[in-house]
Amino acid sequence: MTERKPPGMSTQDWVELQIRQAQERGEFEGLSGEGKPIPKLADPHDPDWWVKDFMRREKIEADVLLPPSVQLRKEKAQVGEKVAKMRTETELRDYLADLNERIRIQIRDATGVVVPVGFVDTEAVVEQWQRDRPAPAPQPARSEQHEHQGRRRKSVWQRLFT
Repeated sequence: MTERKPPGMSTQDWVELQIRQAQERGEFEGLSGEGKPIPKLADPHDPDWWVKDFMRREKIEADVLLPPSVQLRKEKAQVGEKVAKMRTETELRDYLADLNERIRIQIRDATGVVVPVGFVDTEAVVEQWQRDRPAPAPQPARSEQHEHQGRRRKSVWQRLFT
């Protein structure tokens, strides 16, 4: 516990005395960061430093700060990349219907920044998606299918005890 400040001594003089005594005792030796510059001390003043630090620390994308109409416009521009990863046409159509519905809601909402965003042409995107998909593997010939169906597979019990 530290000593009390003597009466009649200014707070600044008292603090300076405490620091000097700690230095003489060697309490500031071997601290982590010794000899290193203080981070961000030389950086120009940024009033939003705490927001940027928070976003970097929490790994938050900067896109969430954009107005909804700009977010939708960016998503619409990236539809081709997103659609290429989808496996079924139903999944594709559901995604496009949801995107068009969110665009419709944004068009109706007149508050905030108004950035024109048009609807996605579902049929054109589906056609492009079908053209980009690899051709399905060829089906085995009819005779091979019948031959395979003719041989009945043994049950687990039959395989175990034969």
